[in-house]
Amino acid sequence: MDEDCSVLQEEEREALLSIYDGDEAFKQVSPTVYQYKYGEDNDNKSFLLEVEWHNNYPSEAPKINLDMFYNKHIVSSVKENIKDKISKEADHYLGESMTFTLFEFLKDFAEELVADQPEKEVTESITKLSIDDDDSAKKTTKKEVMSKSQKRKQWDRLDSKGEKPRGYDWIDVVKHLSQTGSSKVEIST
Repeated sequence: MDEDCSVLQEEEREALLSIYDGDEAFKQVSPTVYQYKYGEDNDNKSFLLEVEWHNNYPSEAPKINLDMFYNKHIVSSVKENIKDKISKEADHYLGESMTFTLFEFLKDFAEELVADQPEKEVTESITKLSIDDDDSAKKTTKKEVMSKSQKRKQWDRLDSKGEKPRGYDWIDVVKHLSQTGSSKVEIST
């Protein structure tokens, strides 16, 4: 990594954090990745722009990313249009800190760039969707068949409300202790 680039990146990082302090649309993902959200939440024309700095940034243009989950509703032609405009704008500022400039450029032209975005959500075509069934899932469990006497015996174990009586699972403490034996405890005086 070029020393001049690292110094410029550190200066720009500090500037971005001070400029966008308190701006909910801005987010620092990592020291070299920044995001800015354009538009309102749940608006079909809102999108999230991610700018990632390379080792040689700002001598080289940053990586522009629009392939986040938040942008799943944006059609690919609109994404490409935004990337092209940002890339052309970034070429003008090579050698200078440009992340702020790119974010502000998009603020001015965001509505124009998403003009081709349909109002209603359009889902990209899904080529093939299939669910593989397990053979084990197809097997049905066999229902337990009980005789009349087994059913009667089970019914007799329940009280009038259909519940097991109080204390059905209690343990006889004296019987239990007599089976386990007593532990030898030494008492020192």
